[in-house]
Amino acid sequence: MATYDLAFATRLDGVVVLQTFVETGIQVGDSVVIAGAPSGMSGTFTVLSTSDFEYIGQSDEGDFEYNYEFTITNQILVKSNFDDYQRAAATGTVTWTQSCTWLANIAPVEEFLGIDGATANDTAFLTTCIAAANAWCFRRRVQAGYHDSLTTVPDGSVLLGTTLYAAGLYRERGTTGDSYASFQDMSGPPLMTLGRVNQLLGVKRSQCA
Repeated sequence: MATYDLAFATRLDGVVVLQTFVETGIQVGDSVVIAGAPSGMSGTFTVLSTSDFEYIGQSDEGDFEYNYEFTITNQILVKSNFDDYQRAAATGTVTWTQSCTWLANIAPVEEFLGIDGATANDTAFLTTCIAAANAWCFRRRVQAGYHDSLTTVPDGSVLLGTTLYAAGLYRERGTTGDSYASFQDMSGPPLMTLGRVNQLLGVKRSQCA
């Protein structure tokens, strides 16, 4: 769950346009909760657009129209059938709860690792690793410009990348750094690399200054 402060708000032709101070990663079709906003704009809404251009109304066919000469970043457009409201500075927040379930259970990770959870504690930690991997991999894809479903994994490559990342998190258990626990004379090849995960997710490599 992430909560963002509102900067500006307006309503035109039954559409509320909210601008946040920072980029949110919210996409069309996401459900958001708006609280503390002016003029009856609070509530739970489905995002209809995240255009970076000034919203100027709807066409006769109901399509959103924009002024492409005026850029407004970090916008969220939702339906709200109340009177028009002139654009003004706004208080309030928009909360986005995202729950990615690409890996629905621990079975794919156990299959990859070649083990079963030995104890209830192991199983619980595997579940935690899966939740973290789902969230991180979905976020990386959003940052790279993809528009994925939270519940349906895009393809087998992304599924494997998410599995590898969850397995890597599990193997780091009990270490003091960001590597796998091992004995010096018994250590084998690394389980995975972040570069390989990024490749499977279809995201670009990190940029160097």
